[in-house]
Amino acid sequence: MKSKPLLLSKKDQWVRPYFKKYKKLLALVLFLGVLTFFSAAALMFTSGYLISKSATKPENILLVYVPIVLTRAFGIARPTFRYAERLGSHNWVLKMTSDIRLKLYQSLENEANHGGTRYQSGSLLGMLAEDIDHIQNLYLRTIFPAFISLLLYVVIVIALGVFSWPFALLMLLLMSSFLIILPLVSLAINRARIYKRKSERHVLYNELTDAVLGVGDWQYSGREQEFLNHYNEAESLVRQEDRAINRYGRFEGLVRQFFFGLIVLALFIWAGNYFTNLGNPAALNWIAAFVLAFFPLIDAFAPVSDSIRELPLYEDTVQRLDQLPSPQEVQSDEEKVYPEVRDTFLSLEQVDFKYSQEGRLILNDFSLTIPQGQVIAILGKSGMGKTTLTKLLRGDLKPTAGQVKLGDIPIQELAGKQADYIGVLNQSPHLFNTTMMNNIRLGNIHASDEAVLLAAQQAGLKEVIEKLPQGLETLVEENGKRFSGGEQQRIALARILLQDVPIVIIDEPTIGLDPITEKRLLQTVFETLHGKTIIWITHHLVGINHAQRVIFLEKGRMTLDGAPEVLLKENKYYQYLYLLDTYD
Repeated sequence: MKSKPLLLSKKDQWVRPYFKKYKKLLALVLFLGVLTFFSAAALMFTSGYLISKSATKPENILLVYVPIVLTRAFGIARPTFRYAERLGSHNWVLKMTSDIRLKLYQSLENEANHGGTRYQSGSLLGMLAEDIDHIQNLYLRTIFPAFISLLLYVVIVIALGVFSWPFALLMLLLMSSFLIILPLVSLAINRARIYKRKSERHVLYNELTDAVLGVGDWQYSGREQEFLNHYNEAESLVRQEDRAINRYGRFEGLVRQFFFGLIVLALFIWAGNYFTNLGNPAALNWIAAFVLAFFPLIDAFAPVSDSIRELPLYEDTVQRLDQLPSPQEVQSDEEKVYPEVRDTFLSLEQVDFKYSQEGRLILNDFSLTIPQGQVIAILGKSGMGKTTLTKLLRGDLKPTAGQVKLGDIPIQELAGKQADYIGVLNQSPHLFNTTMMNNIRLGNIHASDEAVLLAAQQAGLKEVIEKLPQGLETLVEENGKRFSGGEQQRIALARILLQDVPIVIIDEPTIGLDPITEKRLLQTVFETLHGKTIIWITHHLVGINHAQRVIFLEKGRMTLDGAPEVLLKENKYYQYLYLLDTYD
């Protein structure tokens, strides 16, 4: 098995730093936790003494007045300290998880800006949900209970040592059985199971996320039951590990209760002998007090073994997070100093790209220069790398070899700043459930209402806006279902116009549109974006007259490159493609 890092090692940047950052609040929480169980034990201690003393029929109630008052005091103190401890611990954890979430988002953004592609959607969801939850539980269910239990452990042994060091040593050994030995045995037995369970849960995250994103295809293919059967089989493997871990947990609980019983019996025997040997009948009242005082401490000691058993879960979480860029490597966009972009031509220089080390080359020794203001159409069969090429041009992916430049500057040096130079009109622009005004203003949040209206009119939305009940202030509804596909694309086009960037990538925006709407939309796009560099990803030649240059991708290389009218005259393969698209 692959070795795991120590959970709280000096290299850890996700758990250890917060002990120092919030050390005062942490100390207060631990102190309140000790006071909570001290009050509970003291309540049982005074109650036991009060019951024994009252059984001797004291002549005056004043003889038991002090234990009565103490019983009331500790009865009030226990829930009060408990509430304060819970309030403090959750406040501490919420502060900590808030910082961790911010750090995680910044790390993932930094990873994405530098072309990171190693995480699937399910893995990201696992980090943003499950892993953060694990770290939160690490504090609430492991660190806090363990520290409090160890403090009580030390206090109890010292307190018993005042009366009898031999008995204190016996209690030291008995309590270590379920505070130290039992948790370590549990950790050794269940470590592999917990790692395996978490690994299988991450597989489920990825498979389920992938299936949800493609739920339509599962339904259309009529194979949804096949997916459900496969998913249920995978989930049953996780459940098997859960059952094995829970079965051991029940057995461990039985062993723990056995040791608790031994301690209570030992306390009863020792207290009986100790106070009987004092020769003072009044001293016998302390026997019940000492025995009953231990019972509330069971609640403090019981969770330790369960929480220690889950340490591999937290350790794996910290290891996954430590693979992200460290906080020192994450720099906000405001802090970065970007190079000055003087020329906005794009170039790819001998670029290779594949999604994994074992994967096939999507682009192979690929070179391309796109001058400023050129309209270039990129064609190719599905899977030939058209969309991958645009992601490389924008800096969303990092080439395996070679370099992508904007002017004379490597695009990766502009990570986080690409939106100032490159806009994207993709196949399915997302419209948020807010007004049309707000949806268009995403292109430039500082734009005035007049500028938004002008961009909308330039995108061909004037008639659409006039028909809306509240004009630009009309809600577009979730996913823009209020509008047709062509209207949604025009709203996205208005965003780009408002963004006002020199380069625009158009990734098959007319898929799913009828021929008339497609031609009108393309006419609007190229008229409104006149003068800008346009990189047009398309799967057929409708509207190809708008392009100044056409290239064709096949097996990672460029097999055609030229002006569309020249290719139509001289290239037989292009003539064949053109006939296929224009044949009625």
